[in-house]
Amino acid sequence: MSNRLSIVVVEKDRDRAMLIMESLRDAGDHDVFVISEETGLARRISERNPDVVLVDVSSPSRDMLEELTLASSPMDRPVAMFVDKSDDGLTKAAIEAGVSAYVVDGLRSDRIKPILDAAITRFHMFQRMRTELEATKRALEERKIIDRAKGLLMKARGIGEDEAYALLRKTAMDQGRKVVDVAEALVTAVGLLS
Repeated sequence: MSNRLSIVVVEKDRDRAMLIMESLRDAGDHDVFVISEETGLARRISERNPDVVLVDVSSPSRDMLEELTLASSPMDRPVAMFVDKSDDGLTKAAIEAGVSAYVVDGLRSDRIKPILDAAITRFHMFQRMRTELEATKRALEERKIIDRAKGLLMKARGIGEDEAYALLRKTAMDQGRKVVDVAEALVTAVGLLS
């Protein structure tokens, strides 16, 4: 946590909120805002648009986890949750709500910085994995469309696979388009004519 972060702390108890703010101040120069009420949590977090959300609750309720899901979907920002006690169902629900770090046995000031660092690192790691997964899915879909278009050309023109791909590529270059766009247009046109 070397850079200045915008951090929203969700904490009902004023004294604990002050302790957390003090611990965060010791960890670095951060912009910290405390939300003390669970009501409207999603809206209030979204309005603040923080870099990180730190939640300190004795036992998270399903309503709070739902609010966190609305405010901090896994793609929005890292969330670190400190709880005094938990059960398997709540742990799973918290992780599904987008919590990057779920720490049972409460919050201690000496644990805040390393846990926030871990939550941020884990969030960025999962964000990279999601981006790579989406790119892989997109590439697979594009490959399927290109293969389908090649098959249509091979059948219609009586040519081989390499020639069909070369024709798609030449058409794409001539039109200043991507091969997948030309392939998709061909598949769509054949679909309309069938």
